Amino acid sequence: MASSTEGYVLHSYGPERYVQHAVASVRTLRRHDAERPVALFCSEAHRALLRRQGLAGEFEVLDLLPPEHQSIVGFKHHLDEFKAFDRSLFVDADIIWCRDPDPLWQQLSAFSFTATGLQNADHFFGGPKGLGVLVDMLLGRRRRTLRQFGLTALPRVQAGMIYAQDEACTREVCARAAHFLRRVDETHFRSRLNEGRSEETCEWSLAMAMSDCGLHVFPWLQGKNSPQLDYIDGLVDHDPEFRDVDYRFYTSPFTYSLRGIPYDALRNSLFRLAEWMPRMGEYMTVTPYALHFGWLHQKSPFRTFAQRVWERLDTDAPRPRAPQRSASDVSD
Repeated sequence: MASSTEGYVLHSYGPERYVQHAVASVRTLRRHDAERPVALFCSEAHRALLRRQGLAGEFEVLDLLPPEHQSIVGFKHHLDEFKAFDRSLFVDADIIWCRDPDPLWQQLSAFSFTATGLQNADHFFGGPKGLGVLVDMLLGRRRRTLRQFGLTALPRVQAGMIYAQDEACTREVCARAAHFLRRVDETHFRSRLNEGRSEETCEWSLAMAMSDCGLHVFPWLQGKNSPQLDYIDGLVDHDPEFRDVDYRFYTSPFTYSLRGIPYDALRNSLFRLAEWMPRMGEYMTVTPYALHFGWLHQKSPFRTFAQRVWERLDTDAPRPRAPQRSASDVSD
């Protein structure tokens, strides 16, 4: 039986659809884990909506996310302030759970703090997305960044899943990540605000903080044991409710990296071409613990699913839940 000190932590703010996503994600989680509690830190508008709809009981902890933390870095650079459980798994709301996460929790328990990712980041991580990356490579800007801050490695952090167990370690990682972000002008990294995006990324600064603290990422791509895999329509077979999910996982890292191509016809053609190449086209069919709808051009199936879940909530029989508690009650 799961320990009561293990739990999931989500957050939401902005348009109403984001709290709807959180509810839909937790509904899929409850198919596989009915024991561990879930905390949601959200804006006052989202909390009021949940209460009006009689859905506050979906979360064992329902607390306010202050306005100053209603951003990517505002939340993920302050995870120590929202660590509702002794062993907290921070997960994004655009995730669908596909199978029992007990083995995942067992593996995570070995870490004081970790995030899903890769041991070595590619050159696009936190840098320019176009041909500018070649200039960075030729001028050795990444190497200079690492030398400037006394680092010897840069992991690739995928912040859709972050596990925090040790309080002091979590606090230190968050403080260092915020410190690195403030010094972005001394690095080769690009501020996403300068690219027209509305929010800054947290991932490269968390990666530097983890490297600085000597912490390891939790391997992102592990075949069947993958904690989360990106939803790509050409790689996933599933029913409308995502109860049965088969994922085509290419064992060649290069072939699998083609999933990021936003043009379906080109991406699928390259996958078919790879299957004619020695080793490049080998794959296994797996069911990951979770599907993450992180790519903007792949979010439509999740939005449709979440909207469908929300629309039928009025006709669903309410599920008994434990009395609502505050985060401090759970942590004490």
